[in-house]
Amino acid sequence: MGKIQFEIPGDVQAQQRPKFSRMGKGVKAIDPKESRDYKSFVRLVAANYAPESLIMEDIKLTIDVYRKIPKSFSKKKHQLALDGELRPTTKPDIDNLAKGIKDGLSKVLWHDDSQVIELVARKWYSDSPKAVVTVEWVS
Repeated sequence: MGKIQFEIPGDVQAQQRPKFSRMGKGVKAIDPKESRDYKSFVRLVAANYAPESLIMEDIKLTIDVYRKIPKSFSKKKHQLALDGELRPTTKPDIDNLAKGIKDGLSKVLWHDDSQVIELVARKWYSDSPKAVVTVEWVS
């Protein structure tokens, strides 16, 4: 079994809704700049961990997103957040956070998103925001 684990530092950018524009008779979907920039950053970080050739097997993907602890939290609440007893339930939604990371890893670590057969995505609090990504596959 192959396994790659790495950390993406900083706040995780949620995948935003595309903007649409007319192109003659068709419609073109445009990814917002913030989403494009974050996916590029994910690609840059992931390239340091990329295998020699793209993973072609089924993939189990685990994404742990660590959100910054709000300054408004009391010391007690802050400690509960650090201990994992208090978890983020505010926006952005976990699926939008995972989508930007997953899109950024496609064509860098694996061939196509359809290879991801199992996805575990979780939100936590931390003093240092980041995402920890674990990719597992049977080689």
